[in-house]
Amino acid sequence: MIPVSLLQLEPARLILLVQYKFSAFTKKPKTQEAAEGSSVLFEAETEKPDAKVKWQCNSKEISSGDKFAITANGNKHSLAITDITKEDASVYAVIAGGSKVKFELKVVEPEKSPAPPAAAPAGDETAAPGQDAPPAEGELLSSSFYTVSHSFGGNITFVARVNAESLLKKPTIKWFKGKWMDLASKSGKHLQLKEVYDRSTKVYMFEMQIIAAKPNFAGAYRCEVSSRDKFDSCNFELSVHEANAAEGFDIRAAFRRTAVQVSTEPDLDVWGILCQAPASEYEKIAFQHGITDLRGMLKRLKKMKKEQKKSEAFLKKLDPAYQVAKGHKIKLAVEVANPDVEVKWLKNGQDIHPTGRYIFESVGNMRYLTINHCSLADDAAYCCVVGEEKCTTELFVKEPPVTIVKNLEDQMVMNGERVELECEVSEEGANVKWEKDGVELTRDESFKYRFKKDGCKHILIINEATKEDCGHYKVKTNGGESMAELLVQEKELEVYQSIADLTVKAKDQAVFKCEVSDENVRGTWYKNGVQVKPDARINITHIGRNHKLTIDEVKPEDEGDYTFVPDGYAFNLSAKLNFLEVKIDYVPRQDPPKIHLDCMGRTSDSTIVVVAGNKLRLDVPITGDPAPTVVRSSDMCLVRKVHVDTTKGHCVFTIEGAERQDEGIYSVVVRNPAGEDTADINVKVVDVPDPPQVPRILSVGEDSCVVQWDPPLFDGGQPIIGYVLERKKVKSYRWMRLNFDPYLETTYEAKRMIEGVQYEMRVYAVNSIGMSRHSPASQPFVPVAPTSEPIGLCVDDISDTSISLKWRPPERIGSAELEGYGVEYCKEGSKSDEWIPAMQGLTDRTSLIVRGLTTGDKLQFRVRAFNMAGPSAPTALAQPVTIREIMQRPKIWLPRSLRQTLIRKVGDTVNLMIPFQGKPRPKVTWSKDGEPLKPTFASVRNSDLDTILFIRKTDRMHSGKYDLQVQIENVEDTACVNLQIVDLPGPPEALKIMDVWGFNVALEWKPPKDNGNCEITGYSVQKADKKTMEWFTVFEQYRRTNCIASDLIMGNEYVFRVFAINQVGLSDEACNTKDSAYIQKTGIAYKPPSYKDHDFSEAPKFTHPLVNRSVIAGYNATLSCSVRGIPKPKVTWYKNKMDITNEAKYRMLSKQGILTLEIRKPCTFDGGVYTCKAVNDSGEDTVECKLEPQ
Repeated sequence: MIPVSLLQLEPARLILLVQYKFSAFTKKPKTQEAAEGSSVLFEAETEKPDAKVKWQCNSKEISSGDKFAITANGNKHSLAITDITKEDASVYAVIAGGSKVKFELKVVEPEKSPAPPAAAPAGDETAAPGQDAPPAEGELLSSSFYTVSHSFGGNITFVARVNAESLLKKPTIKWFKGKWMDLASKSGKHLQLKEVYDRSTKVYMFEMQIIAAKPNFAGAYRCEVSSRDKFDSCNFELSVHEANAAEGFDIRAAFRRTAVQVSTEPDLDVWGILCQAPASEYEKIAFQHGITDLRGMLKRLKKMKKEQKKSEAFLKKLDPAYQVAKGHKIKLAVEVANPDVEVKWLKNGQDIHPTGRYIFESVGNMRYLTINHCSLADDAAYCCVVGEEKCTTELFVKEPPVTIVKNLEDQMVMNGERVELECEVSEEGANVKWEKDGVELTRDESFKYRFKKDGCKHILIINEATKEDCGHYKVKTNGGESMAELLVQEKELEVYQSIADLTVKAKDQAVFKCEVSDENVRGTWYKNGVQVKPDARINITHIGRNHKLTIDEVKPEDEGDYTFVPDGYAFNLSAKLNFLEVKIDYVPRQDPPKIHLDCMGRTSDSTIVVVAGNKLRLDVPITGDPAPTVVRSSDMCLVRKVHVDTTKGHCVFTIEGAERQDEGIYSVVVRNPAGEDTADINVKVVDVPDPPQVPRILSVGEDSCVVQWDPPLFDGGQPIIGYVLERKKVKSYRWMRLNFDPYLETTYEAKRMIEGVQYEMRVYAVNSIGMSRHSPASQPFVPVAPTSEPIGLCVDDISDTSISLKWRPPERIGSAELEGYGVEYCKEGSKSDEWIPAMQGLTDRTSLIVRGLTTGDKLQFRVRAFNMAGPSAPTALAQPVTIREIMQRPKIWLPRSLRQTLIRKVGDTVNLMIPFQGKPRPKVTWSKDGEPLKPTFASVRNSDLDTILFIRKTDRMHSGKYDLQVQIENVEDTACVNLQIVDLPGPPEALKIMDVWGFNVALEWKPPKDNGNCEITGYSVQKADKKTMEWFTVFEQYRRTNCIASDLIMGNEYVFRVFAINQVGLSDEACNTKDSAYIQKTGIAYKPPSYKDHDFSEAPKFTHPLVNRSVIAGYNATLSCSVRGIPKPKVTWYKNKMDITNEAKYRMLSKQGILTLEIRKPCTFDGGVYTCKAVNDSGEDTVECKLEPQ
């Protein structure tokens, strides 16, 4: 087996490696013979024990049942067929992965084939470990399908390498395009075939080089390699696309140069030159035109000379090849010489029968085959057969391009998250290519990129995204592409609740608690910079997103600064623990109440800041004897969320879910019999800011835009520290963040956008509390860049007060629609900014006439293209232009159609427009036959650039020669037009019956006097029976002025008439015979014809001879030939002129004229000359060949 692999080494070179090695099978099933009613077992072994194996019969998959038994044990697989019948004789195959092995089951009569199966026993494979077992006959490897894309005009090389270490004979290779087109016959200027043999490595290298690739070179190709009974092939496809123009390269100018070259130096028909040249010049012509395969050239020339023989059955044959898109219909047409002949259509050698998809049509000499709803199964060779002749063609069915139905979406993920980029294409199973920043992605060893197919959906999976994965990802098909941007953001840990300062008394419990966004984040607690270790009093817990430090029975030494540091993040949360030691001396007298705000480090002027939505809890120590009670102010009673509770020695002030309206000064009054005390608590509620105003797009670029916005109306009580921007595509739902750190300004330039795609922008405001809600989205906008400058600005015409300019569109217009062109001019020597618009607004055309200029001024002109991004760079004339009319010689541009006689019918309208040139405006004069034209005879209208001759209704008198003269001062130019007005002819004259005999009448007449001003092209002769007077045509378009009317009916009396015909039509009147002709009745004796029997006998003749063969000893060999003859000849086989008919070692087969001699396991003694002799009554014929066992 010959597995094939393709490696693309560089853009202009493709290497096709073909090497002999084992496939997925280590043991392959062999072709076997079995008698009817018996059983047979086919065995195979695969390299991998988990390989999936399928069995096929005639390309159809088979499964276990009553007839077939399929078993699998590790890497051993078997197929058992029981109760064999003749219907089981067929071609079977076993498939594993990309390898396919074919084998045959031959069924023989029980009494005629007692011999064992032809396949060697399993032990033969291990008896010669140094040799590869030969593959089964006809075995073919199904290779993967590859597509090669190359630019127009470039060179591409395909190389096949064959390892010949185990080969006994040099391998042969064939290159095909499509299914049957052999490229060896096409070698020449654009295709060259080479071969090289490396003796050190024993590798053959076969090379096919395509030079200056053209679009029609695209298509499916096949490489076939064979050596004796080993064979394999590889299919690949070549697509030729237009090369990308380099910056500053005028692609239109390139096209113009190509067009000029084609018109001045057309492609030479090398084969036509070779056919006409003598044989001694072949080598010289081949060298001049780059033909290297001289042997292939001679074969093709020989074939072309054979094809020059004119076909007797076909007037027009099929084209060499046709192409049709999948799902469309195509019509194949041939023209045959005999309109009554029957044709037969073949597809790959098989008859085609008319169905709903195949329609046969016969119209005159044309024969049509229509194929409706073409599918890939219709990609085949078609043949039209007429008798012994046939013409063939090849039909290529082109699949429609795969388009992208659902585009990729931009994504922004956190570091370490899984990414899935998904798109949807138009067809299932289509091949797509993934790229990142222009580099193709493949499955690497770490499986970082995974490619998944789910029907029409294609998914690119990145398991753990990192910063290196940021970029633009693109998916490509042969019909489109889609691009999206991936942004990977480092995870930011958000603090939902920070730890707060605590003031506790001795023996109380202190609890520090915080909440972060990631529940998997751990952290460490520190006291005054020293890590806190848990013990009997100190407990550290982590539940979900909450982290808690609990200190029981607080002591004075617990006072200090406590800090929580999340692992892996460069920030911390800090709070202070204040120890309150209250010493109260017992005094028998009463003490007035006292609110100790100063114990908490606060004074009456202190402000307590709370974040909106959080809970404010203030534990204030109070003293007094007896214990004082707390009295809330009336304002606090109105607020349900405000609670004031009293415990022993403490007053607890609480606000549940603080809001912006809760901000203000709260008064707390404590009272006992000894007096009262009052404290004011100033509460400030801070929040995230309001969203910014709607952003405005100030300008756009090719891949960027400048956006501006106004600050929010309310900053949340804290200063704005920056803004965060997001953008998205209009048709997408995913917003992409543009900056991760707050941006301080209110104007931002967003980059890395795709030109031509609509986007929207929105903004967040950020203060120390957090991020606001997003602003309303901006108006949709499209990043575009100005077009390139117009090209080819030149002066088309100039007069004393005007100038006509023309130019070509810019090379690069971009995704935005071109709005128009602006033309400006300035005087020579003026300042650069003194450009004057030549018109108001813009023009859509690529030409303009600037009027109202001053004669003699030297002006400079320039043109700019405008789109929604603004004006392009200007294109100016090479030098200033002087406004002054230039004299131009008169010249008549007579149209090609008027250079011959112009023929019109009487009553038609004649409208001749003849352009001319000349400055100043020339004088135009018309005349007919030397006389000036009168206005009543014809109308003439003249302009600066042309003249029109108009005749509303023509008559015979308008025929003649018309002369046109264009004159400027003493310089003139002339032209003439010949006009011929034609009419119907008059009737013929003097129609006479010259003779009557049998069933025939001889007629004669004279041409008409009036031929209608044109040649008489023929006559129409008609007859009528005097009984009915119904006229019937005897001759149509008859050229002579006499004829014989035949096949008249006995006993009838006939009259005749004749019409004259010219290019206008039949004459209005006919010329009738004055007399009539009577057909006499006569007796007729019928004499039957005699026929001679045809002799169908034919002497024997071998149509396909025997071929010399070299075979491998120990393996069955066959010799085949074909013979024809009537009656069926008797066949006898000889070895070295000895009759071997009764030899048991040989088996003779004959089927439909094909003769086969099978030699069972030949040895060296079976070599020699084998002869086949065919004899019948008409003669005899023999063929022979030489057999060499090795």
